Amino acid sequence: MSITNSPRKTHSRAARFALIPAVALGLIGGPIAAAGPAVASTSERGCTVDPLKPVKQDNWRRGGDRTTVDFRIHVDCNGNKTVQIRQLRFENDRGRHDDFLGRSTFWKSFDRHNDAVRIHSYDHVWNGPGREEVYQLVSFRVRSGNGDNWSDWTRWEKSEVARIH
Repeated sequence: MSITNSPRKTHSRAARFALIPAVALGLIGGPIAAAGPAVASTSERGCTVDPLKPVKQDNWRRGGDRTTVDFRIHVDCNGNKTVQIRQLRFENDRGRHDDFLGRSTFWKSFDRHNDAVRIHSYDHVWNGPGREEVYQLVSFRVRSGNGDNWSDWTRWEKSEVARIH
């Protein structure tokens, strides 16, 4: 049995150069770009919200082994602002739908000074065989001053995935 390579197709120089901007702009490979939210912080109206990598807090027993995990969020605002934050917490399951752990909503108000806070949001993760992987998604909106004019909700941002032993 012999293996033969198919004849190599040649593309014009113009076609090859046209491909470079198409790939760079994401016009080709759309499913890759839409695979999920990016790991990053988002800024809106002078406030930045950063979903931090979750950290293990402790172990405790109650009908099974569970670990307390802190799903931290860093919030930094300049000036007189109020921030409403939505948080979704997940356990990462490879090849299947991720397990939903819970949701929370937070409100933080800032005075005229620039300020930053860290929000601590605790949840329990069941310890199965091996490591559990957890992450969070956050979205927020901002109100300046005491008015009723809220920004639109930001897109969901994903934290780094943490491996909990």
